Amino acid sequence: MILYIGADHRGFELKEALKGFLEESGYTVDDMGATAYNKDDDFVDFAKYVAEKVNADTVNSRGILICANGVGMDMAANKFPQVRSVLAMSPDHALTARVDDDTNILSIAADFTDFDTAKKIVSVWLQTPFSGEERYKRRIEKLRDLGNSVH
Repeated sequence: MILYIGADHRGFELKEALKGFLEESGYTVDDMGATAYNKDDDFVDFAKYVAEKVNADTVNSRGILICANGVGMDMAANKFPQVRSVLAMSPDHALTARVDDDTNILSIAADFTDFDTAKKIVSVWLQTPFSGEERYKRRIEKLRDLGNSVH
């Protein structure tokens, strides 16, 4: 599995730290930017780069997005039809987002999440499989249908 990671200027420092942690943990990480701190960049651009990759291959990829409060990244990523992004605020939140909702992008709020907590959230999210229960599959299918019917 390949991990696509992206952050704007507000999430840049945490992204760089998490990228190192993930690579040291044996994950293949593709940094979609920002590759340098730029106070004038826009979160939407990096969310798009990561979400496009995950949307194109939901079997072999996942994404991690980081901005100030995580909300902008999460909203932008969820515009893509095959993306299910979660703004996880704790390891338990990340766990249920994987078990129940098979999320494939994790959004993190850099202003509210320290590095140690982010490592725990990311680790739990990456190591937790989707339960595959019928009720959760049904709900995910309804989400897909909803996305296709709303104009």
